[in-house]
Amino acid sequence: MKRSKILIGISLLILTIVTLVLNAFMSAPDPGSEVAVTSIDHVKDALTAKEELLYKRHQEELEVAINAYFDKAISAGDIVGAGVSIVKDDSIILSDGYGKRNINRDDHVDGGTIFRLGSLSKGFAGVLAAELKDEGKLHWEDKVSDFIPEFKFGDSNNTSKITLANILSHTAGTPYHSYTNLVEAGLPLQDIAQRFKEITPISEPGSMYSYQNAMFALCGEMIYKATGQDISEVLTNTFFNPLGMCSTTMDYETLALMENVAMPHSKRRNGWKTLPLTNNYYNAIAAGGISASSVDMAKWMRFLLGHNPELMSKSALAETFSPFIEIKGESKYYQHWPGHKTSYYGYGWRIHKFMEKDSDQEKTIWHHGGSVNNYRNEIAIYPEADLGICVLLSNNSKIAKTVIPDLYAIVKEIYGQTTPHNKLNTANDLVQLQWE
Repeated sequence: MKRSKILIGISLLILTIVTLVLNAFMSAPDPGSEVAVTSIDHVKDALTAKEELLYKRHQEELEVAINAYFDKAISAGDIVGAGVSIVKDDSIILSDGYGKRNINRDDHVDGGTIFRLGSLSKGFAGVLAAELKDEGKLHWEDKVSDFIPEFKFGDSNNTSKITLANILSHTAGTPYHSYTNLVEAGLPLQDIAQRFKEITPISEPGSMYSYQNAMFALCGEMIYKATGQDISEVLTNTFFNPLGMCSTTMDYETLALMENVAMPHSKRRNGWKTLPLTNNYYNAIAAGGISASSVDMAKWMRFLLGHNPELMSKSALAETFSPFIEIKGESKYYQHWPGHKTSYYGYGWRIHKFMEKDSDQEKTIWHHGGSVNNYRNEIAIYPEADLGICVLLSNNSKIAKTVIPDLYAIVKEIYGQTTPHNKLNTANDLVQLQWE
């Protein structure tokens, strides 16, 4: 009896197993397809994990290298403080500070520390002009005299030829740094505009590059006439607020009340001297009146690289960096950067062409330097590499001439490493990744 029950139980168990197996085969999808999908998902997860690890590793290596670079400069007595930002591939990979805000205190520079930008301000003005052109409010061919009737430079024929493009590209025909002294003295732009009648042009408009502050700043008056708003208000509403550039300022009173500011310094025989903030160039914001932190400059560079297309079309942005006039000669520091071929000026930006040793293709740098109130700054955008570098210094320093190619070499060395997933060529390599 017991034996019969056991046999019956075994038979029922076998029948149940057979039924379950048949149902599984009838209802389940193609097992090969499921395995393939699962494998692909695992590979994607593995690749994502690898990319995240590689990103962190690169960022750590970059932080160590940049720290070492600026620690050396501080130890050598070349700089007091620096704000540095680096943007690559839609990511802000560094926005930090080095050294002290004031040589006589212990407060250190960080990513939120404010520096005066000097002529890096010109880049903001050029981009804004391109945006207003895209909106139909300004045009490169607009005559300065149509917007500023009191403006006269040379005879009436010469005056009528000078355009927005000429003043933004330093090709109005004015002698080098004409009336920069009046800008620094704080004269209103309307008064400075009338003074140009006393200067003799050195060239036809558009034919010669001659760097300016006073003439360039007149674009601010043209922007005011075109929009009904001061250039500081237009910049804030168009770029700074949408980009979250919360610490960027354009007036002396606001800057003087801010706590996290890198004070300017000058070198003395026995060390550094802290200087007071000055009240100049706020009458000429477009030429040199903007202040910002390395965090804000990182956001600005990310925008310049085209990663905020909702704010400005790429075609409009590209016009800013169109070469307008060649900067001839070999006397400028940037003309001695590695692989340098030629330099041009667009609208508020220098455009350099260079060749790298490991490439036979010409590449581009959008660049500008700036100096005001003993601050010394550099910004460079490498569009082909989707890379931006900005260095803000609280004193004049010899390293300003080479800091851009120096940091570019560091970034290239670190981020030029072959990533593991670039080496994957076979299915075995992909499968192996899942178990690493």
